[in-house]
Amino acid sequence: MDSGDTAWVLTSSALVFIMVPGLAFFYAGLVRSKNVIGTMMHSFIALAVVGLVWVLWGYSLAFGPDLGGFIGNLKWIGLKGVSAEEAGPYAPTIPHMAFMVFQAKFAIITPALIAGAFAERIKFSTFVIFLVLWSTIVYAPLAHWVWADGGWLGEWGAKDFAGGAVVHISSGVAALCAALVFGRRRGYGQQQMAPHNVPFVVLGASLLWFGWFGFNAGSSLAADAIATSAFVATHTAAAMAAVTWAALDYCFIGRISVVGAATGAVAGLATITPAAGFVGPMPALLIGLGAGVICYGAVHLKNRMRLDDSLDVWAIHGVGGTIGMLAVGLFMGVGLLSMRELGVDLSRGEQIVRQLGTIGVAWAWSFAVTLVILLVLQRTIGLRVKPEDEEVGLDLSQHGEAAYERIG
Repeated sequence: MDSGDTAWVLTSSALVFIMVPGLAFFYAGLVRSKNVIGTMMHSFIALAVVGLVWVLWGYSLAFGPDLGGFIGNLKWIGLKGVSAEEAGPYAPTIPHMAFMVFQAKFAIITPALIAGAFAERIKFSTFVIFLVLWSTIVYAPLAHWVWADGGWLGEWGAKDFAGGAVVHISSGVAALCAALVFGRRRGYGQQQMAPHNVPFVVLGASLLWFGWFGFNAGSSLAADAIATSAFVATHTAAAMAAVTWAALDYCFIGRISVVGAATGAVAGLATITPAAGFVGPMPALLIGLGAGVICYGAVHLKNRMRLDDSLDVWAIHGVGGTIGMLAVGLFMGVGLLSMRELGVDLSRGEQIVRQLGTIGVAWAWSFAVTLVILLVLQRTIGLRVKPEDEEVGLDLSQHGEAAYERIG
């Protein structure tokens, strides 16, 4: 084993960890002041709940020895046999447990992203149960299909460097489903629902950008040239998407929105994720440009449809992840190593077909299973808080606390 590789993967795990509080600040700044604590708690509780799920059974289901290409078995339940001293099957130069904890952060942030779709109206108890069910039934199988030894999509030829399908499409499409099932917030379209704290939004986006270097460059699982290239591609795409979003705001509304620029950066980060280790800086710039333009359009389309995906999870992560997965096929090896040197024996056209197929599978799986989970919860314990609780806000109704002290 290599101490440098191990240090980089553990550092990357910590970087991805900081994305979760980053997401908490980003989302909290976008909601109204009466829902700040509730919104931040969604991210914070995901760290705890999904962290436990991953240790107890999630990791074994996602990456355990294969059962028919569909799911891992329970050989590693409770991390039995996951060594801190010996390498596992996925990374020969780092301890098996280092790989496990790195992947844990991906499993945690993915359902936390979905919370933006039903912000300001979900019961907290329902959200906790949703975290357990979704991370077990939706995330673990999809991660196995794409990333695990024997997973059927990976065997077919799907390429997803750091989670375009597994993380962003799955969370974004689940958010679309959730927005449809939950319905609009009370007063949507009649009341002012602007972001209450723009500095929180910028802080959160900055922490996400910072942590994303671990998310993408860490997915090389080694301190090597691929990690270096992924780091540069990640920054390039985010920067280009932020500038593009700001420029579009200036063209269409006559001013540059700070929230818009921050959102554009996040769109660029989500979109480059599946391609980060497969492309050089110039393709990354083009991917960032595409993210800025297409995700910007998706936000406005969602608004025209009056779809209350409160914090634009589908438009940023679902659409961004889709663009990024397609970009893998279009640009793989451009400005970097050749496709063959990256371990791909398919032609570019064949790889594009594999990417499109993976996109379709991820969309269908996430939407269908999320729909089942939400309908079961709706008919048993309920999804939304009571109308009067929604009016008061999640902070007081769900947690009995207020973010800001009232004066006078």
